[in-house]
This record gives sequence, C-alpha cells and structure tokens, in this order.
Amino acid sequence: MKKYLLITLVCSFQFAFSAPVKDSIYADTFRKMLLQSQYEYEYEDCDACGCSASSGGLGFGSMLNSNFVGVRYLNQSYTSKDGIFDNSPWVDENFNTIQIWSKIPITEKLQVFTLIPFQHHSRELTSGKEEIQGLGDITVMGMYTLYETHKDSITLTHKFQMGGGVKMPTGKFNEANNLGTVNQSFQVGTGSWDYLLVADYVIQKNNLGLNLLLDYTIKTENSKNYQYGNQLNYGGLLFYLLEANTVKIMPHLGLVGETYAANRQHGQELPNTAGDVLFSKFGLEIGINKLSLGMSAMLPVTQHLAGSNIEANYRLMFNLNYSL
Repeated sequence: MKKYLLITLVCSFQFAFSAPVKDSIYADTFRKMLLQSQYEYEYEDCDACGCSASSGGLGFGSMLNSNFVGVRYLNQSYTSKDGIFDNSPWVDENFNTIQIWSKIPITEKLQVFTLIPFQHHSRELTSGKEEIQGLGDITVMGMYTLYETHKDSITLTHKFQMGGGVKMPTGKFNEANNLGTVNQSFQVGTGSWDYLLVADYVIQKNNLGLNLLLDYTIKTENSKNYQYGNQLNYGGLLFYLLEANTVKIMPHLGLVGETYAANRQHGQELPNTAGDVLFSKFGLEIGINKLSLGMSAMLPVTQHLAGSNIEANYRLMFNLNYSL
C-alpha cells in the first residue's frame, strides 16, 4: 500500500511540472497574492528517529496558505535492532501521526503557530507486535517577519522571519518503552519542556523560488531523568508556481537534514543515541479557492542513526488546509 502511495505521489509531481501556464495575467495576479502571504514549507522536525517523542513532524506553514487551520497526516518507516547486541534481529517500526494545526495572525508581522498531534505507533518485535497511541506533545510558536520586500515589487522578492516557541509535555513518556531497544523515540511524548528557535528565508523571482529554513530545539530533562539530545534541522527547497484555470499547483523539490546530540539519563550520556540524516524531499500542493491539499515524500540520501543501528526508510505526508 505504501509503495502505491509513493508511486502516486511521484506521478502527481511529474504531472504538475508538465501542466502549462496558459494565462500569464492570472499567473501574475496569483503571484502578487503570494507576495502578500507566508511562504514557509512543510518541514519535518523530528526527535531522534521517528518524531514520536516530538510533535510528530513540526511544520511551520503551508505552501499556498498564509493563515489557515487544517489537518495533516505523517507516516514514517524505520528499521531498527530489537536489542543492544550484535546479533539482535532487525524489526520494522511505523510512526503515524495525525495533527491539527493552525497559523493565526496576531498583527501584520506576527503569527502564532499551533500544532496538536495524535500518535499511533507500532513495531514488529520478535515477541509480537507492540503498539502505543495517544495525545502527543503540543507545540505553540510565534513567527515574526523581520524583513519583507515591498508589495509593489514583483520582479525579485525576499522574506525573512525568525521565531521561537515551546513544546509542552502533554504526551505520555513511558520509561519501559526504552528498555532493551535501540530506538529511544518509540514514545508518544518526551515528557519534557522543549524550546524552539527558527529562522526562515524565501527568495522568489516570478514563478520560481527558493526556501531556506533553519531551526534548533533545546530539550530538557523530564521527570524520569531522561533527556533527549538537542537537535538542529536545516533545509533548502526549490518551488515553482503553476496554474490551470482556477487550480493552483506548486511543486517543490530539495534537501532537508537533521543532526541531534546524544541523549542523557541521570546526567550520563547514552551511547549510540546521537545521529544525523539527510533526506531528499519532493511533493506538491494544490489549491482551489480557500482549500489546499498537500502531498510530499522524503527518501534518505545519507544517514548515520544511533551508531548505524537504525535505518530510516521513508516519510510520507498529506495535509488539507482551509485558508482564513
């Protein structure tokens, strides 16, 4: 089933690039609308493999919606060792997250982003299938526009934002889930208060643009004396605006990466818990009036997770938004 979803996404992406821009006046009008909107992309912010211990794939916005409410689904596939020994078997892990998210304007330059995740994760252990589910960690963040090109400029535009926020320990952290397993992120929540810092830059000329994003998460110790390692996320995505009649289509393609420090327990650094991974990302978003549907996929390019004891397979994401 997941293979068919990947094939469908790739075909949709190719179709979007082949769609002609027939009406230059309409394209220019919509481009001006984009200059007045938020350009941030769907961007995954994951906790130590799996995003289960975080808000499940933190995103800072939609490609076609500046201010919105919506729902998003994220599926992640990993393979990891069922144990800490060299001959421990490898098992499949699936992390599923449904998120209610929104981006609401407070002033002309300030927006508040909110994300409420619901987790359902499973893994196939040698002793049988294990599942956990429940409310994840809620994230609230503010984004402030430091610089934006004047609205009357339609040749080359720039937008730079910075922000910060907090991830609250609303999801349950179960200490038993980490015993005897390599993947320490098989959790509904971290059980800790974590803090986010974000920088976002977009440059666009006519229909073509580039989005650069950098964010850093500071993680604290939870009540069980466990602390996930701080995490740096970065990405660069090219996007292109297409339109056909009243349908707007914006495909994107690029690279996103994650680097995180080692986890700690009772103040002691845990071995094989640090890592890094670089993903290729491709997808598109389709908009009709105030509704937009987004689809994207991520495939690993290089990775070194938990001392090579965890392998990321892919990530899929779908979102449906309503513009405010």
